[in-house]
This record gives sequence, structure tokens and C-alpha cells, in this order.
Amino acid sequence: MAKNKFQGNSGPSQRQLRVGELIRRTLSDVLMRGELHDPDLSRMSITVGEVRVSPDLRIATAFVLPLGGDGAEEAVQRLARHQGELRHFLGKQIKLKHVPELRFRVDDTFERMDRTREIFADEKVRQDLDD
Repeated sequence: MAKNKFQGNSGPSQRQLRVGELIRRTLSDVLMRGELHDPDLSRMSITVGEVRVSPDLRIATAFVLPLGGDGAEEAVQRLARHQGELRHFLGKQIKLKHVPELRFRVDDTFERMDRTREIFADEKVRQDLDD
């Protein structure tokens, strides 16, 4: 199928979104059940907010955050160390030709939302918005 000139900048495809959500749910389930062989990681309550998948479905980036936000970098490092084990769980539960390489990043969504609220609460910004 030929691509039109607009597809390059149109965002993720439906397939990328579906696969990303499937991976997100599976990772969340594995972490919730404490199936990894890492007692420190099993004690953390980690939220998988989003998973973005590359167009070729070979790389999946999971945005994660421990409950309360404390120890986020440690959680990312521990998850990265267990990438192979997590891919094994994904391979058993998700039917894909290739299980994507997993990458982990701290989910800063809540931080960005707080900053946006602060900006909108600023007197100068409110004045501009009211005009």
C-alpha cells in the first residue's frame, strides 16, 4: 500500500495504538501480580501510563511511575534490568511476529499537568485569557 504525503506526520497508526495498549495492559498485569523475580520491584506499585510503539513494532517505550512518584528513576532502572523477563511474559500473552524491545521512561504526565495549571493560574495569563 502506497503512503500519501501526509502519513509521515499523522501520528501513530491504529495498529501501533492497539499494540501499545495491549502491551500496556499486559505489563500492568505482570507488575500488579508481582511476577518478576525482583522483591524490591514487586514491593513497588508501578503504574504503566502509556506505551508508545515504533512504526515497525520493534520498539515499545513504556512510560511508568511508582505510586506517589518516589523512586521513579530506580523503578525505570529495575524494569530495564528485567527487560528480557518482561519480554518473555509479553511473548506468552501477546501474539506478535516479534516481541518488541522494551524501553522504560518516567511518566511525567502529572508533572506537566500541574505545570499547565500553574501557568493558567498566573495573573498575567488569566488577564490575557479574559480579554
